[in-house]
Amino acid sequence: MLGIETSCDETAASVVDLADGRLRVRSNAIGSQVDVHAPYGGVVPELASRAHLERLLPVIRQACDEAGASLDSLHAVAVGHRPGLIGSLLVGTSAAKALAWSLGVPFLGVDHVAAHLAAALLDQPPIPFPATGLVVSGGHTALFRMLDPLSIVPLARTPDDAVGEAFDKGATILGLPYPGGPEIDRLAEHGKDDAVRFPVPRMDFSFSGLKTALLYEVRGVPPSPRNSAGAVGAMTAPASETPSMVMPSMPATPKVPPLDDRRRADLAASYQRALVGAVVRGLRRELERAEAADERPQAIVVGGGVAANRRLRAELEAFASARSVPLRLPPMRYCVDNAAMIAGLGALRAARGEHDPLDLTAQPLSSLR
Repeated sequence: MLGIETSCDETAASVVDLADGRLRVRSNAIGSQVDVHAPYGGVVPELASRAHLERLLPVIRQACDEAGASLDSLHAVAVGHRPGLIGSLLVGTSAAKALAWSLGVPFLGVDHVAAHLAAALLDQPPIPFPATGLVVSGGHTALFRMLDPLSIVPLARTPDDAVGEAFDKGATILGLPYPGGPEIDRLAEHGKDDAVRFPVPRMDFSFSGLKTALLYEVRGVPPSPRNSAGAVGAMTAPASETPSMVMPSMPATPKVPPLDDRRRADLAASYQRALVGAVVRGLRRELERAEAADERPQAIVVGGGVAANRRLRAELEAFASARSVPLRLPPMRYCVDNAAMIAGLGALRAARGEHDPLDLTAQPLSSLR
């Protein structure tokens, strides 16, 4: 199975075999676009789709060469056709359709979110089911009940920002380079995670408030005009003045400690602690609910780019161990967006005799909603 991934800013292709119920990755080629987007501090959709056009065919050739496979030896072609940036998805989906049609092999569309969960199956033993699935990435933070790798029921998802976005935006606030998530992970090693007590969100998987709390720690809390010295009085016009002459006094600029290397490290560690704590709390509540409903999972399956965060991996391992539930984390190389997870899930679909029509369209949203 050849898999193609172009949902965001990684141009990727992979060849995966399915034998005896196990997925074996024979190649996993990725053409990174970090250099394209770094000057802008984030992914620029138009630049991403153009870069995919330039890099996709060389990446496909690289994947086939590394796998020792020719195009004629492929049994099927899978592509991540949803969710993601629509321009980027169109590049990969169009290429996959053309390749499958020209080779006369089945074409399969794969949901990127479901593929993140399938990443935990790559080059590893099978997972016991049913399982609780957790996807933590730049665009998604969600929980699922997995009856098997292809039967996934959504349970909960973030009401605002994904945890990966919170990591990246937090890094921008701290003045760290793009991509920000790994930078916070690196810097947090040198800071005190209890230097700042960030609030834990009341709503599961809600991270927008944490971003605001970090912003206030860096820039200060804007004072209310009503509470600022002289502000209320300044907005009350003397009898001799007309309303048009009244100008409210400006709040004083909040004073905050300088953002030196020590404070930046402390803020990174404290912020990371809060983000990871919110993820683990959401998972804990779901397991408590499942156990109360006599739906205890046989495993916890985690996928997504934030699954590469070292603190999150450590806390998930401790959480699962304390509850005697097997935990399956994908290898680090399969946490970030990659085509091996696309090919893997595509191979599982093909093994069931499934395929998709060539008029399948790219979609910006996941089917797991």
